[in-house]
Parts: sequence; C-alpha cells; structure tokens
Amino acid sequence: MSRERALAQLQTEGWGDRVRFFEANTATVALAAQALGCEPAHIAKTLALRSPDGAVLVLAAGDVKLSNAKFREHFGFKAQMIRGEEVEALVGHAPGGVCPFGVNDGVQIYCDVSLQRFETVYPACGDDKSAVRFTPQELFEASHALGWVDVTVVRE
Repeated sequence: MSRERALAQLQTEGWGDRVRFFEANTATVALAAQALGCEPAHIAKTLALRSPDGAVLVLAAGDVKLSNAKFREHFGFKAQMIRGEEVEALVGHAPGGVCPFGVNDGVQIYCDVSLQRFETVYPACGDDKSAVRFTPQELFEASHALGWVDVTVVRE
C-alpha cells in the first residue's frame, strides 16, 4: 500500500519516470547502494523522528549521522527516532521503505544539506525494493520539503 501511495504522488506530479524497482532488497543504505551500483553516500536515507506534533522526516546523505545537538538547536526539541513498530502508523511507510512521498497528513519533511554535495541522490519509494533518482533540488521539490537543514555530521 505505501509503495502505491508514494508512486501515485510521484506520477501525479510528473516524477513517476524516475522510479526504479528491484528484485533485491534495498531497505538499508548499503543494500540500496549495491542494487543501484552507487556509493552509499548517494542514498538519500529518510530519518523518521518523533516531534511534539507527530513526525518529522529528515532526508540525509547515506554517509552521515544525525547530530543530536544540531537537531535540538534547529528544531527546539530532542531528536528521538520513531520506534520501528510505530513508523508506519505515524509516517505512512514501514521501516525499509520510509520516504517523503505519499506520507500521512501532518508529517513535516526537511532535506539536510549533506545531500547538496551530489549531482544525484536516491531515496526509497515506499518499500524495500525501490529507489527514485533525483538531483538534491528535485528531491527538495518532489518531497514538498519545508526547508534545508544542517542537522547531521559525517560518519567516522
């Protein structure tokens, strides 16, 4: 169901031709990079965080991790990942396919500046066997992001 919701949004808005489907599992950054034949950093992972109002999604490059200090400074509350069993109810997609397309009403979406280093990035499309090709700016537009944020640090 979530793949259909994500795909429907992308098709309605003219991005449907960017979606790729795989036989292989793409649920993690490493698996998605392997299926796409790209560096893990080019995978646009979607971090699902709890907010006082529900859920916040932050799209970030595959080679970074969330900085709790930067997150708190920007958003004004502590970064808390949504527990796996709650993700689908709060966001609209199950773990492994969380993406910014076809999400539940009220979910806030932001893009992290870590994505801007690349010409092409690949978020999921609602399930663990899909990806979508975008430039960072196209991803910002297609996801209806509320803004660019700087809430990550490069993984060491």
